[in-house]
Amino acid sequence: MIYSFKQITPDIHETVFTADHTIITGDVKIEEYSSIWFSTVIRGDVAPTRIGKRVNIQDLCCLHQSPNRPLIIEDDVTVGHQVTLHSSILRKKSLIGMGSLILDGAEIGEEAFIGAGSLVPPGKRIPARHLAFGRPAKVIRPLNEKDIKDMERIRREYVAKGQEYKSAARFPSSP
Repeated sequence: MIYSFKQITPDIHETVFTADHTIITGDVKIEEYSSIWFSTVIRGDVAPTRIGKRVNIQDLCCLHQSPNRPLIIEDDVTVGHQVTLHSSILRKKSLIGMGSLILDGAEIGEEAFIGAGSLVPPGKRIPARHLAFGRPAKVIRPLNEKDIKDMERIRREYVAKGQEYKSAARFPSSP
């Protein structure tokens, strides 16, 4: 469902796949070939949410903000299942593992990897091309070429899968 809020309607590029049971409201912009998966909520009712090109926001995610603190997701980012993002910045090609929480003012560096179940506290900065993990998240090590290739494979697969779903026929729910 797409909702306007205070006369602002989400701006979603025509190539974006949005799965059933997603909710997108208010000052949200989603760019080309991104995909928003089942039962995800993206709210732009407190501050703007900006989602770049070829981003995948997987099932059951919650994206929101604090007043005057936008949520910014740059191009080619992967956001795993059941992630909560709140007024943070995710730089290009980063990956947020399943079940993670990224809080106000946190910044995830370009091509950084946040391990599943991590908590990135307010204001924490994770450097580019590093793995961070834990509650609270701590930088563990630099990423290697295998890590970077795996992250790229996931991005490519989600762009293709989103476009495949977008072109597939939808059937009404059974009674």
